[in-house]
Amino acid sequence: QVQLVESGGGLVQPGGSLRLSCAASVSFFSIYAMGWYRQAPGKQRELVAAISSGGSTNYAESVKGRFTISRDNAKKMVYLQINSLKPEDTAVYYCNAEYRGRDSWGQGTQVTVSS
Repeated sequence: QVQLVESGGGLVQPGGSLRLSCAASVSFFSIYAMGWYRQAPGKQRELVAAISSGGSTNYAESVKGRFTISRDNAKKMVYLQINSLKPEDTAVYYCNAEYRGRDSWGQGTQVTVSS
């Protein structure tokens, strides 16, 4: 089981930026595929960005060009840089670690975009 702790959420105005961080407590972190999901009130959890163990990335269409996922295997960290925030980006953002079909989740960090 992977222990994941997210941080970096907050209240930001439309057009602003945030950097979310996810700290992992696990051996052999580099073998895990990592992802950021979000869940808005009344909606299903959705994948916004993922990065494979090899560093390949993919993004939801709604965030392409605004979100950037990255990882630092030496520090066992995953980041999500969020730019040009929109009110519809408001959600709880969750970090996910996956290996051989087994998922681990963090507790989430709230991102609220409002003027």
